[in-house]
Amino acid sequence: MPTPTWTRMPTPTEATHAPDARWFAAVVHAAFLLLLGGALARFLLHHPGEPRTPWVLALSVALALLHLLGPAAHPAPRRAAWLGAVVAVWMVLVVLAPSFAWCAVPLFYTGLRTLPVRASLALVAVLTVFVVGAQLRLAGDFDPNLLLAPPAVAALATAVFLRGERQTARQRALIDDLLRTRRELAAAERREGTLAERQRLSMEIHDTLAQGLSSQRMLLQAAERIWAGDPDRARAHVRSAASVAEHNLAEARRFVHDLAPADLARGGGLAAALRALAARESGAGLAVRVRVDDGGRAPLLPDPVQSALLRIAQGALANVREHAGASSAALTLTLLDDQAVLDVGDDGRGFDPAALPDAPDGTRGHGLPAMRARLRQLGGTLTVESAPGEGTVLSAAVPLEPAP
Repeated sequence: MPTPTWTRMPTPTEATHAPDARWFAAVVHAAFLLLLGGALARFLLHHPGEPRTPWVLALSVALALLHLLGPAAHPAPRRAAWLGAVVAVWMVLVVLAPSFAWCAVPLFYTGLRTLPVRASLALVAVLTVFVVGAQLRLAGDFDPNLLLAPPAVAALATAVFLRGERQTARQRALIDDLLRTRRELAAAERREGTLAERQRLSMEIHDTLAQGLSSQRMLLQAAERIWAGDPDRARAHVRSAASVAEHNLAEARRFVHDLAPADLARGGGLAAALRALAARESGAGLAVRVRVDDGGRAPLLPDPVQSALLRIAQGALANVREHAGASSAALTLTLLDDQAVLDVGDDGRGFDPAALPDAPDGTRGHGLPAMRARLRQLGGTLTVESAPGEGTVLSAAVPLEPAP
């Protein structure tokens, strides 16, 4: 089986820069060949049949072929040697025919692209000296313009090229920073989404499975205590525990698939779901009543609001059954113009919210923090009023859009 070969994919900046580099190289090649051809034509027109003509022709062809190979055809360590060969052939041509001197302009850019900055600047200086000498030879007489113009052109060309390279480098760095920031932002969003999903699952498990298991345990313990003396009532507790287990199974399946609570899925809206919850939680020493003051608007509540208030009612009744020792509880749903309010009250033993450890806002265990987290997602608030021996009232308020 052949061994696979892996090729490094270019980065976005490399992929963007590659067409520009190829375009620039093509322009430099074209300019060099045009200047070389023009210089050769001028030489042949002004110096026909001279003994140096075959050498000039051969060196011109060799220089054209060398330049066409280009630095891209050679590995990086050999590019300097390639450029040295090109410059050497050009220098010989300039000595034989000074008209080839202006081929140095494309060589400026080739050297600047191929060599480090200091080496390329030294090369530009050498090429400029050759150009000045060649132009003075062609002129015959001393001309200050020929002495000053080539260095000025070389300096301008070098400055423009180096400035362009610096701007390109800054653009690459900026693009790399943007890409790195985008990757970091995407990773942060993934982490935030993971944490939010963990929080959602923890609240769902607490408000469904954990509460159901707690109710089942209490029902089965009650059945065990009275089994010998009142088997019919004990069997009723067992049947209630089985019903709670069946409901829990449906809830587990639904929150795994991120669906609405089972009571809401049956239809009838939040009011009907609260009544079903109250009927299920009533019994074994606890009577739960429901009062709805909604003006018939409860079924029109947004699904997230209905789900959150139902889960809060489930959590509150679980706390009542597990901690309050109450004989009765009441669920009151009130729809105002700008908010929905769910009150859960009981006649249990109560507590001092300020005395709870590490919970100055009245939260305890996992239930109340989970309720506050649910309401916070909807912009709502949770209020807990209680005192020892005076029961507890929990009030959850969710803002609503104004009615049209």
